[in-house]
Amino acid sequence: MNWSAKHRPEATRPATGAAAVRPGPTPSAVPSGNLRISNGLKEFLWLISDVPHGRVLDLGPVWQSTVSFFVDKGYRVSTEDLLRTWKDFLAAEEEGFRSAPVGADALRISPSVLADKFLENALQYPERSFHGVLAWDLLDYFDPEVAPRLMARLSHVLHPGGAMLAMFHSRPAERFHRYRVVDSQTVELLAASTIAVHSHVFQNREILGLFGEFRSSKTFVGRDQVREGLFLK
Repeated sequence: MNWSAKHRPEATRPATGAAAVRPGPTPSAVPSGNLRISNGLKEFLWLISDVPHGRVLDLGPVWQSTVSFFVDKGYRVSTEDLLRTWKDFLAAEEEGFRSAPVGADALRISPSVLADKFLENALQYPERSFHGVLAWDLLDYFDPEVAPRLMARLSHVLHPGGAMLAMFHSRPAERFHRYRVVDSQTVELLAASTIAVHSHVFQNREILGLFGEFRSSKTFVGRDQVREGLFLK
């Protein structure tokens, strides 16, 4: 399950190597304003298509359309709304500090330590559990100190040769959206109540650093100021 092992015309074969990022075809908007053509999703599906009964981890909320889409293609799907879980965790931590004795504010811990505590219960899957991960744009909403720890855990649960699809906003997102799969190249954006404020606009070098354990990558730059990144472990 990798780019180089599959036959495709030479002009569209992606570069290899941990630091290889090349722009792919530019996805265009589809007629409905809440639908988006996703060349990243199309390539993601192509990469994992060789795995019989492959497992996919969706890091957004549960959508029946997404689950049905993958199940119909023979995949097993696990869903963990990671951003919601993170925000609930932070709210519980904050409530704990508020109810602590006077002067306990000095005991507040750093975002990186909070991330380690969060990951004691989140993403608790065995190593190499999944062949594909749909991360959507959630990395944009985590503190920069948290993202590397999160990526280390995701790399741990992803099978060698597995693929991860992530999205990165080129400027702060104007609205908070959730994503669900419509078909093999279309994603629906659903406006949702804001559970997290856009935290960080990643530069290319920062993305490469986050995915340093992955051996190949490819980007698709859209007209909507969103970059899709497809990463092969």
